[in-house]
This record gives sequence, structure tokens and C-alpha cells, in this order.
Amino acid sequence: MQLHPSPSPNQEPRPTGAEIDILLLHYTGMRNRDEALARLRDPAAKVSAHYLIDEDGAAYILVEEEARAWHAGVSHWAGDSDINSRSIGIELVNPGHEFGYRPFPEAQIVALTALCQDILARHRIPPGRVLGHSDVAPARKQDPGELFPWEGLARSGIGLWPGEPDFDPDAPTFEPGANDPEIAAFQDALVRYGYGLTASGRLDEESVYVLRAFQRHFRPARIDGRIDPQSRAILHALLALPAQAD
Repeated sequence: MQLHPSPSPNQEPRPTGAEIDILLLHYTGMRNRDEALARLRDPAAKVSAHYLIDEDGAAYILVEEEARAWHAGVSHWAGDSDINSRSIGIELVNPGHEFGYRPFPEAQIVALTALCQDILARHRIPPGRVLGHSDVAPARKQDPGELFPWEGLARSGIGLWPGEPDFDPDAPTFEPGANDPEIAAFQDALVRYGYGLTASGRLDEESVYVLRAFQRHFRPARIDGRIDPQSRAILHALLALPAQAD
């Protein structure tokens, strides 16, 4: 695919020996491509990504992959809090929840799919480490959001998708603020998958943010921060996928 050079000064060398093992996807949350490019190249903004893809499918390279771009911010995944050092970041032009969140056009997703497949062919990034910004920063971020086609990408070999696992609709549901040993077990499963939180047994604010991020990624039809039978089944199905450990 054609990449339009648009270098950003907001970068630095990766730490010596840093392994690229996360592919992190974002939306820009800005009104249009020009605003996004301006911000990602503004030294005062101190943000960047490796790539940006416009809604028409045009793709831009801002930071070479061997350099550390500044896209993840304060974040956490699988015990690591320096996501920028081990990730490649792709921004998708979309107004986001602040300016009129909308579906991602087909041309944009076609270009994203090609770029992701190229990246995954060159780097050892497990499917379970193709993530959204909200996965690694659930209290701060919602992108790429519930309209992002994670299932379709997984069919193209990009990331994981749990299918539609069976679940018992009569199993208990836990509301925010509840305390129960089953909550601790669910929290522990989220931690094993990679999310950052404390398995306290209480569905506290931190856990609700994480659960919403999980649902936004894997159960986008309902993002309510409740531990329900379907959410439990989806998480257990993900943990059982062999590709998760590859």
C-alpha cells in the first residue's frame, strides 16, 4: 500500500532491546484529517503515532517503526506500563465520541487491514496483543470505540474474537459496587487476559472502567459495566483460545 510521508518530531529512540509486541489502534477524536495531522506533528502537543489512516483510505507514516512514538500515554497491559516502547500505534481519522462518533468507512478499514497484516508479518505480535487504546487506558480513553469492526479484523487474522459462546442467562449478574468472591474471580480473569486492575472482590470504579473497555471491544452491543453471564462467557472463551498465548 502507498504511504504518504508526513514526519512528526514527536518521537524518540526505543529503549535498547525493546521488543515490538503490541499493535495499538486509536481514533483521532478530531474533526478531520488536517486537524489530526497538525496535532500529531505539533511539537507542543507531544503526541504522535506511527501511522494515520484517513476515512478515504489514504495512509500516512509519521514515525518510523523503529522509533518510539507517543500515542499510548499513561497505560498498562499485562504488567507493563511503558506501552509506547513496545508498540506500534495506528490512528484512524474519526471525530470520536466528542465530535460525532460514526462508523469507520469501508475504504478506511480496507487500508487498515492491509497495513495491520503487513505489520504483523514483520513483527511477533500475538493476536491477543492487538488492542484498542481503551484496553490499555480504560479510565481515560474510549477509542477506537464500540463501532470499530474488531470481529471483521479478526476474520482477516488481526486480533482475537471470541465468537458467541454459550452462557447461562440465569447465572448471577453483579452491579457496580457489589462485593462477591465471584467478582474477584472475574477480576482475576481480566488480569490474566492483560487488563490492569486489582482483584479486590468489589466491582469498584476501576473495575467498571476496565469492564466497559472489555465490553466495548468484545461485546459492543451493550456497554454497561455489569458482570453478567455473557461477559463472563466471552472472557473465558478468549482465555481458552490457543492464539492468546502465541
